[in-house]
Amino acid sequence: MAVVLSEKEKRWMDSVIKEEQITRYLENGRDFIDDEEIWEKLRKNQNPDKQRIREIIQKSLEIETLEPDETAALLNVKDPELWQEIFDAAAKIKKKVYDSRIVTFAPLYCSNLCVNNCVYCGFRRENTVIKRRRLTLEEVRREAEVLAGEIGHKRLIAVYGEHPTTDAKYIADTIRTIYEVKVKTKNGYGQIRRVNVNAAPMSIEELEMLRDVGIGTYQVFQETYHHETYKKLHPEGTIKSHYQWRLYCHHRALEAGVDDVALGVLFGLYDWRFEVMGLLYHARNLEKFFGIGPHTISFPRLEPAANTPFAQESKYKVSDEDFKKLIAVIRLSVPYTGMILTAREPAHLRDEILSMGIVTQTDASTKIGIGAYSDRYTEQEAERQQFLLGDTRSLDELIRELAKMGYITSFCTAGYRCGRTGKHIMTLLKTGREAVFCKLNAVLTFREWLDDFASEETKIAGEQVIQKEIEEIKERVPAEVFSKLMEYYRRIQNGERDLYF
Repeated sequence: MAVVLSEKEKRWMDSVIKEEQITRYLENGRDFIDDEEIWEKLRKNQNPDKQRIREIIQKSLEIETLEPDETAALLNVKDPELWQEIFDAAAKIKKKVYDSRIVTFAPLYCSNLCVNNCVYCGFRRENTVIKRRRLTLEEVRREAEVLAGEIGHKRLIAVYGEHPTTDAKYIADTIRTIYEVKVKTKNGYGQIRRVNVNAAPMSIEELEMLRDVGIGTYQVFQETYHHETYKKLHPEGTIKSHYQWRLYCHHRALEAGVDDVALGVLFGLYDWRFEVMGLLYHARNLEKFFGIGPHTISFPRLEPAANTPFAQESKYKVSDEDFKKLIAVIRLSVPYTGMILTAREPAHLRDEILSMGIVTQTDASTKIGIGAYSDRYTEQEAERQQFLLGDTRSLDELIRELAKMGYITSFCTAGYRCGRTGKHIMTLLKTGREAVFCKLNAVLTFREWLDDFASEETKIAGEQVIQKEIEEIKERVPAEVFSKLMEYYRRIQNGERDLYF
């Protein structure tokens, strides 16, 4: 049954897109994704020889963004031994740029109202089985209290559909509300220190409003970079059908003064090799205009959703083996970027990929139903969710598994408050210097979390990791820095919070 838009919704939709905020970035009236050029590069770089691949790997190890021909060559590798060299290099790059830490976060879905009609999405406008809801600010506060005060998250990604009732003002109000939450915990207090946002493309003026309220990273996925596929999956008459409005939303964000932007595609909508190339072209175009690339790249795969047959029928589904390959190629292609692996994936695969040492961020204790954290329901409910999760482990469980792998979980948000964002952090990431700050702050924030939230079993595993990290820091930093670290460490053990470098 068709869902009819109200006159108010139609008027709002007509006002969203501002063509003049797109055309300034076009070259000869065209955007930076040339479908034929991408396919030509993939064809031209078939059967690359080993020496060339090893030279490309070496360039990545120097933390240099790859050229399109170089990424195309990696995507054409067939030799299993060469793939192992690619995986090994990807782990070395992650270690060099981000050290042995994994950042955790949680998604907070604030609304599932949407005027768009994307054929693969459970929240599409015409999907009548979805229970629609928009959180009030008080409900947003209650969700944040559970996430910060009971689970122990320090950063969230707030998620919104595209709808007039969840416009930039609503998003700004929710960000402000989340930052106000402060909850007493076992030894200190819980508080969300970084609110990233996954929302629709906006105008420069709207993004300036979010900048002023303290938005973290602005995350928008292109879904697919292939023009024809994009057109098929995003019906005409919707805001999202405008490919270029979406493609240049990160440009507008950086122009508006938002420090960090995040890219991603939904793998399974089109050929995964093309999409990896699209991500590279996108990163390179941001570097061209602004001197910085994406703060993070996400690589979700298409998952089942209520009353959404396309999710089961797509001919472009990505196998687990190809999924691991595309993650490694992204790491080599854009070596400075953070990489996000989400709870869409099953636990066993997430553990395998995390153990490869390539990924930098992941979520846990994840619930994606509207109001799901404070409602405290434990089973997934497809009618409340955009898609079905593959991994529902708690943050405590995931941290314990990471500790057993030798990784420290970092809750650090210091860089954003110290000005290590935008061009500044890109320089630090490319030179490996950010890893030092992150290592110090990872120890301090992990100490906080262990004392305030960890189960006894997880605390035992965490203590071993934290001592290993302290020993490594002692060998790597000047004596006065180490002395300051240990002073902060003792103060945190005594109940102080949010001390950082």
